[in-house]
Amino acid sequence: MFFSTPPLPPPLPLANILFDFRQSNMAINQIWGVLDDVVMGGASASQIQQSSSGLVFKGVVSTANSGGFASVRTRNFQPPLNLSQFRGLSLHLQGDGNRYKFLIRDENTWDSLAYSYSFSTTAQEWATVRIPFDQLIPVFRAKTVKTAAPLDTGRIQSLQLMLSKFEYDGNLNPQFTPGQFQLLLESIHLY
Repeated sequence: MFFSTPPLPPPLPLANILFDFRQSNMAINQIWGVLDDVVMGGASASQIQQSSSGLVFKGVVSTANSGGFASVRTRNFQPPLNLSQFRGLSLHLQGDGNRYKFLIRDENTWDSLAYSYSFSTTAQEWATVRIPFDQLIPVFRAKTVKTAAPLDTGRIQSLQLMLSKFEYDGNLNPQFTPGQFQLLLESIHLY
């Protein structure tokens, strides 16, 4: 959708590290891409940049034109990642005071069911966010899907990090404020 080149193979976890964004040899823009509310007529705009400290996800999130989300997402992994031997992911990041969602998909379509985990950050503070696979909430466009099967950790298709005005089922994100944001993601580990 937002990539013009063929997909790369998924990363091979090394010492339980799925992504270390501080590594300058990682082809970030070949794996991760921006996916904002402009796909639905919104006006949010974000970008990603690699730095020696990690992946910088920043931009402006806007509620204009019924928008209200900015995100960065991997292309679909080919072949899918098999994470069945792990219990979850952990994100090491520096926050900005916003509440984010991390979404995982086990289907290879772009607009499909996702498994979501919300977490709050504190401005300018480093934190490790643990995301247990068994605590993910199945959602479709921020609406919970109570009849969904559990996440198939044996075939992870994509990962996504999102700032959204919505939490779930029409409830608003309690920490959402339109405007500038910036999150620094150092790494994604497996546990």
